[in-house]
Amino acid sequence: MIIKGLIDEDFVNYHIPAMFIASSKCDWKCCIEYGKTIDMCQNSPLYESKSIELSAEEIFRRYISNPITHALVIGGLEPMLQFDEVWDVIEQFRINGVNDDIVIYTGYYPDEISNKVEKLKKFPNIIIKFGRYIPNDEKHYDHVLGISLASKNQFAKRIS
Repeated sequence: MIIKGLIDEDFVNYHIPAMFIASSKCDWKCCIEYGKTIDMCQNSPLYESKSIELSAEEIFRRYISNPITHALVIGGLEPMLQFDEVWDVIEQFRINGVNDDIVIYTGYYPDEISNKVEKLKKFPNIIIKFGRYIPNDEKHYDHVLGISLASKNQFAKRIS
């Protein structure tokens, strides 16, 4: 998977310790909808950082060797633009018997990626955070993730 970063122990994006993978692509739909430049996005500096490639096997090895993390979060930019790579990572976890929660942060809404959501239902314990960032919107607590999200239109759903 081509990524922009990996945090072995993240305590911000999910209510339990998680490995966090920052995906490498974005279509800037949040910025475009609001007529803003990509500078409005908290992830624009991440986009400029160097990409690295890690195999699904290497990501799994790093995850499984850490006794602190009990979930995987894939976000950063737009993971759904790397759906095949995300699929490969999830599949690697599941074929190795690890059924920990896997959380995917997307700026898409469910109806925009319904085919991908349906495919992901094949795997157990998949959670998707849906919805675009809205500039200057109010934060709200999401009970599925156990954290606050930046915009009130954003929400997480356990799809399997």
